[in-house]
Amino acid sequence: MRRLLLTLALGLAAGLGTHLAYFRYHEPAATDTLEGQLAWMKTELKLTDAQFTRIQELHRASHPRLRAMAEQVAQMQTEFGEFERTRRATDRVDFLEFSRFVESRRNLNRECLDSTRQLVLASAEVMTPDQRQHYIRLVEPLVGSLLN
Repeated sequence: MRRLLLTLALGLAAGLGTHLAYFRYHEPAATDTLEGQLAWMKTELKLTDAQFTRIQELHRASHPRLRAMAEQVAQMQTEFGEFERTRRATDRVDFLEFSRFVESRRNLNRECLDSTRQLVLASAEVMTPDQRQHYIRLVEPLVGSLLN
């Protein structure tokens, strides 16, 4: 009876270990980093090494600018929160200041869209027609009619 329990325990441990090792090895790359996103693109679009290298260069070159714009967007969201708190507390709005804020936000949004469009189109230029079509289908829901 002891031998049977020992055999079952060892078999269960070996099976569990194999199961965990298999899923750890086949775990998809994290896509919350630039490197993870690029690795995902290489796999999903079946990019050659040369294509991947060029797209990696494009993304790395644009990454600091896109990151800076993301920080500006976050700062503007904070400013909007301040406008809203002031409006609620005092029941007044400085329309000139708010107009400047809206115009700044509109310009930043346009700049973000233009930069994203340039990156997507530059990346698509590196790809074959089939890869490009697949890539556009993937990014279109995220960037909307950016590519038209």
